[in-house]
Amino acid sequence: MELGLVGLGKMGGNMRERIRRAGHTVVGYDRNPDLADVHSLEELVGKLKGPRVVWVMVPAGAATQSTIDELAELLEPGDVVVDGGNSRWTDDEKHAGELAAKGIGFVDCGVSGGVWGLENGYALMYGGDAENVAKVRPVFDALRPEGDFGSVHAGKVGAGHFAKMVHNGIEYAMMQAYAEGWELLEKVDSVTDVREVFRSWQEGTVIRSWLLDLAVNALDEDEHLDRLKGFAQDSGEGRWTVEAAIDNAVPLPAITASLFARFSSRQEDSPQMKMIAALRNQFGGHAVETK
Repeated sequence: MELGLVGLGKMGGNMRERIRRAGHTVVGYDRNPDLADVHSLEELVGKLKGPRVVWVMVPAGAATQSTIDELAELLEPGDVVVDGGNSRWTDDEKHAGELAAKGIGFVDCGVSGGVWGLENGYALMYGGDAENVAKVRPVFDALRPEGDFGSVHAGKVGAGHFAKMVHNGIEYAMMQAYAEGWELLEKVDSVTDVREVFRSWQEGTVIRSWLLDLAVNALDEDEHLDRLKGFAQDSGEGRWTVEAAIDNAVPLPAITASLFARFSSRQEDSPQMKMIAALRNQFGGHAVETK
């Protein structure tokens, strides 16, 4: 089939290559002319035969909104837009409604796989009407990993991005657990080879995972992570997961704590700890450290 792909960064560029390897035609557009096959969205749409499928792979928020707004003026009834970025699920309903008014279908798709997706395939979580999903199916089949798993029609519009959001929330908590365990192992004198402890967990343990494999890769490159600064950014999806938990009265203590841990990583001199130190000194006479 033919596909228009908007956004050819690290993810989008590799996705274009994997879809082409499966025998499909991909016309790609990116603001960077060195990456693009065409020079505008109008040219991209003009090169596709109807009914068209255009996959949007740009940052969530304003970039996605402006791209969908432009496509709404260029596409025709029966065409389908797929949002494969990390959009908030509530935006999906808005986009679907705007496009439906012009007879254009909409599918939201959460994509996981990162830089490894080209060779290993991408886990896909998508939402939308069965009719629109069917039009995208050949592309889903090209992107997904081999085997029985890695792809799911999660439900109606918004379900794909909601599922991906929860996936990322779980990822936060898992990474935090590995990080805390690693720091504790590094702290004690009795454990003399933390890297090999992590490596030993890769087989036969209940905590083995791809994230653990990646942790071992990182430790092989920098055994004590001395070259890294203890700063971790957070994506919008971690925050949205916690907000959704509040809205639905679902307790997420581990995921919430892992998000807040990232916030604390940005404070070289924590204001909160200043207050805690001051209070301990006030009620117990405990020593404080001064600058």
